[in-house]
Amino acid sequence: MRGVTTFAIVGSGWRAEYFWRLAAALDGVTCVGVVSRRPRDLPVPVYPSLDECLAGARPDFVVTAVPWSVTPGLVVDLVGRGVPVLAETPPAPDLAGLRELWAKVGGSGLVQVAEQYTRMPAHAARIALVRSGAVGDPTRVDVSSTHQYHAVSLIRTLLGVGRGPARVRAVRTTAPLADPIQRDGWADPVEVKRATTTIATIEFDGGGFGVYDFTDNQWHNQLLTRRLLVRGTSGELRDHEVVRLAGERTIVRSEVVRRQTGYDLDLDGFDTDHITFGDEVLYRNPYQGQRWNDEEIAIATLLEDTAAWVADSGPEPYPLADGVHDHRVALAIGDAADSDAPVDVGDEPWR
Repeated sequence: MRGVTTFAIVGSGWRAEYFWRLAAALDGVTCVGVVSRRPRDLPVPVYPSLDECLAGARPDFVVTAVPWSVTPGLVVDLVGRGVPVLAETPPAPDLAGLRELWAKVGGSGLVQVAEQYTRMPAHAARIALVRSGAVGDPTRVDVSSTHQYHAVSLIRTLLGVGRGPARVRAVRTTAPLADPIQRDGWADPVEVKRATTTIATIEFDGGGFGVYDFTDNQWHNQLLTRRLLVRGTSGELRDHEVVRLAGERTIVRSEVVRRQTGYDLDLDGFDTDHITFGDEVLYRNPYQGQRWNDEEIAIATLLEDTAAWVADSGPEPYPLADGVHDHRVALAIGDAADSDAPVDVGDEPWR
């Protein structure tokens, strides 16, 4: 039985809070400190410097939840001290930074990236469904849900493509759109603003096609639906519906069904139970009773997976090479939209 794995966090913002708050409910993973430049009243010890945190808390790994520009230097510093790192996304802000970071720590084996989207219940269920072969071999994935590296991660994972070359084309459009909800809550009054939509296609070397579609504030603006499609050689998954060739002259439609407790006369409390396809369980919530949303479930899973990796009892949760490549492709989307011309992502040292 694995003992307790400890971690510390550099950073004390809204993103960092997820890690110490969720860890408090986990068995076997404990947050032993937060590094914050300004005094904070937190439920975990607060240290004014990284040196004091490492000396006093002696964490098994460190989560970096700091601004993009700060992350690469901090990761290099921690690796130089021999400390395993879970770096928030992206691991570096630009292409030069990605290449420099890889040159300095890519061979260390000490860096993972906090890419949580593939661990969200609905996405984890979709990944399991596609890998089961229900729609054949995946050939195309469309994601209109989240932005940049997160969307690229979903596309690559669902297609099952690696970190090879790709060709990217992209366009941007703007249009008026009501923006009723931000991260901080409801707007009062609601304003109609100019919103930018970026649409891109990604042709992966060796096969596989991705469609990226993101509009400003799509994470929070509930007027914008989330859409995900996986097309395979014998059918496709669209959001929660599957159409497939089940046999000769037999096309069937089936639903991916999420069992959510707490509705109507279900008095067990609001919670995710499991996600099924027919009688096959694609995903089962490991944290029933916590009443966590999908983001919280995903981050808690990522923390436990990282702890298992640090303890040599589990695989790498999301290697630096994957996190670097996700952002490399995301940067190409921006470049293609800026230039109105195709952008090639070539072979990189992290392949």
